[in-house]
Amino acid sequence: MLGLEYFTFNDLWSPVFMSFMLLIIAGYFILIGPLADKREDAEPTSVGRKMAFVAGMFILYLAQGGPISLLGHLMFSFHMLSMALSYLIAPPLLMFGIPPWVWRILLRVNPFKKLSFLAHPIVAAVIFNGLFSVYHLPSVHDYVMLHFGVHRLYYAVLFVASGLMWWTLVNPLPEHTEIKGLKKMGFIFINMVLLTPACGLIIFAPTGLYATYNDPNVWAKAMGYCVSGNPSALLTTFGGPKYFAFLDTHVDQQIGGILMKFIQEIIFASMLAYVFYRWYKQENRESEEEGSAGFTTTGDMDTSSAASRTGG
Repeated sequence: MLGLEYFTFNDLWSPVFMSFMLLIIAGYFILIGPLADKREDAEPTSVGRKMAFVAGMFILYLAQGGPISLLGHLMFSFHMLSMALSYLIAPPLLMFGIPPWVWRILLRVNPFKKLSFLAHPIVAAVIFNGLFSVYHLPSVHDYVMLHFGVHRLYYAVLFVASGLMWWTLVNPLPEHTEIKGLKKMGFIFINMVLLTPACGLIIFAPTGLYATYNDPNVWAKAMGYCVSGNPSALLTTFGGPKYFAFLDTHVDQQIGGILMKFIQEIIFASMLAYVFYRWYKQENRESEEEGSAGFTTTGDMDTSSAASRTGG
């Protein structure tokens, strides 16, 4: 299916990366289990948080080490799916899965406190969306894909930037919440807007932009970092990425841009609806409390007046 049958188990499933992710999951359950029992400030971790963390790790693995990662080297649409899973879906799940008491410890021992300004909502939004947009400039994208060290570093920085951006929305610590209500809705809207130019460039470009998916020689070199064997053998056997693509390269690129924007819109629109609902309930609750307080005060005044008249 999609040409995956031509690749080995190691190419498809990256056993080393899989083992690394499983170790992180094991460490997580040790942290919230046996180690948490030894701390007075630790609280029980809900099943929902545990499921969110495991789901986030599984999604990140599929996007960066599983079949989706390999398919992302064959078709641009899968590349964008990998980006969406890695930076729009996995980070909030992982961050929600970490219990509040762990976050308090991490923030207390944070060695990068002088860089805390990077978590400011506007700064974080500009950094993440800027890095994402710059990466998808054709010259930058092809350079990153052809240099393994730069590729890993850029992806790591982008992942950290996505975490800083998501912190404003999934932060579980009231004492570290910088914006609420309407401001948080504005933050979501800003993120939805900032990613639009990059997606627009990809969707409305008149031709295929990326040599990684258009030039067989560039494609073979990029593939050499994610599959075993001699990259030149890929050219001999398959001739280039078009062997695997069931769509025209340009159409595949357009679908990739649409897919990324669609996933982003769905996620942020859902978050916007949730934040609006919470804000609306909070406003109604405060209005009812003020009304009840006013009614009580008026009632007390009327009682006092009646008592005065009776006494007189």
